[in-house]
Amino acid sequence: MTATSSPETTGPSEALIEQLRSLPKVSLHDHLDGGLRPATLIELAGPAGVELPTQDAKVLARRFRENADSGSLERYLEAFALTTGVMQTAENLRRVAREYVEDLAEDGVVYGEVRWAPEQHQRQGLSLDEAVEAVQAGLDEGMAALEDRDEFVVVGQIISAMRQSDRAKEAVELTVRHRDRGVVGFDIAGPEHGFPPSRFAAAFTTLAEEMIPATVHAGEADGVESVRDALVSGRARRLGHGVRVAQDISISEEPVTSDEDGEAYEVGLGEVARWVRDRQVHLEVCPTSNLQTGAIAPFGPEDAPAAITDHPFDMLYQLGFNVGVNTDNRLVSGVTLSGELALLAEAFDYDLAELADFQINALESAFLGHEEREALSALILEAWQ
Repeated sequence: MTATSSPETTGPSEALIEQLRSLPKVSLHDHLDGGLRPATLIELAGPAGVELPTQDAKVLARRFRENADSGSLERYLEAFALTTGVMQTAENLRRVAREYVEDLAEDGVVYGEVRWAPEQHQRQGLSLDEAVEAVQAGLDEGMAALEDRDEFVVVGQIISAMRQSDRAKEAVELTVRHRDRGVVGFDIAGPEHGFPPSRFAAAFTTLAEEMIPATVHAGEADGVESVRDALVSGRARRLGHGVRVAQDISISEEPVTSDEDGEAYEVGLGEVARWVRDRQVHLEVCPTSNLQTGAIAPFGPEDAPAAITDHPFDMLYQLGFNVGVNTDNRLVSGVTLSGELALLAEAFDYDLAELADFQINALESAFLGHEEREALSALILEAWQ
């Protein structure tokens, strides 16, 4: 991915964020190693031998956000070396996963899928299975504690394979072994350019044979052909980010009609965009992250940094694409799901009914059973109405 600087913004109002925090939400694209609490990272760093730039939790959180907004990809990625560094033991993985559930609940999320790459957590001898079991134990503890308080969050694991390490076969086999023990799906992450899903076609075939759904990071750091390959070779049910599918959409420079309701432009969809739209392949959009990493740079002005209003999210939504809203990396980007929804609401003048659409889009695309989706859908619709 290519980083880009983002302009200073005042951000959405705290009142709107608080209102949205009280409503049930769905999170499908959220990385475990990108969402630690700053205080937890500080507490675990010393014993893990990880050197942090500061011991002040607020300063650390601010540093990560400044790095993410800096336009430097190296600075953006700094946080992950630190977070994965403290996530190398079963005890630490368990704690991070438990707090992950608690933090989702605090933000009003009722269903979440947490993605992470177990292969990145073996430096101190954990097997892949031990790592997955430790995370699941933490998720279970968090969910059980919420039940004791008459609250709930349902969280499933998505196992990610890092594209550059060529361990997809192992990751798929791991996913199959834990499919009935908390793992709900599979993903490939890491450098998008140069590591297409076709490199892992055999792994995706195994997933299909095992009837395990896949989401694929695509259309973030690479263009339309990456999205095509995710759909064909990766058999993706969802696209991680997917925003560059908008590059396969053409809009006339001049309006074709104009009246009191506004101007209308002619829109053309290429075959990839049409496939994604017509078959309602879900786009796991992460607005702030897309701005920070440069994913939306092609849609902004050539002579200035992109802004959130340059994001193709609204165009995709208006054209009938199946879009959802996510955080990607809450610690690194300094965001919450409520905050991301508020950001889009203020950028594109969405009302609560439209923000509710994004929750239902995500829920209907979740790697969850039909009965569970129906129950959560009723809860979400009642609350948002």
